[in-house]
Amino acid sequence: VYISIGAHTDKKIGIKGEDLRGVISAVELLRNIGDENMPDFSGKDIVVVGGGNVAMDVCRSSIRLGAKSVKVVYRRRQQDMTALPEEVEGAMAEGCEMLTLQSPSWIEGDENENAVALWAQPQIIGEIDSSGRPRPMKANAPEKRIPCDLIIVAIGQGIDSTHFSEHGVSV
Repeated sequence: VYISIGAHTDKKIGIKGEDLRGVISAVELLRNIGDENMPDFSGKDIVVVGGGNVAMDVCRSSIRLGAKSVKVVYRRRQQDMTALPEEVEGAMAEGCEMLTLQSPSWIEGDENENAVALWAQPQIIGEIDSSGRPRPMKANAPEKRIPCDLIIVAIGQGIDSTHFSEHGVSV
């Protein structure tokens, strides 16, 4: 028996401000789009955190949903992204801007607890890690403020298998 349930839970960055209004997961956005519940991103400045294929899907979808600008914030170099090169090129061709070697530090909110900016720490490349990519390291540079209306977190998905264990099925 093979059970294919997909990875439908999101991963958190683990930074201050992640619980503010206007910070959503890629999983949530793509689920809404799949359910034909299309958000209106008209005129919005969007920041996407991540460098995988899902991040590129979210970038391109955001532009198609009317975003004024879409910036990808990724802690490694563009060539180190896990997204397929043609996905990255496609996102850029549609107007996405790649802000590489930038590690999210914290999310700034306004007085109504709405996200208004992502702060990122510039990075430099370091030694090769176990994945074969250079490990990002903190650069000796000040944090960068990236103003936005919405932050979409696309740093990976998880699997919720609790229902199986509740019924005695080991996973």
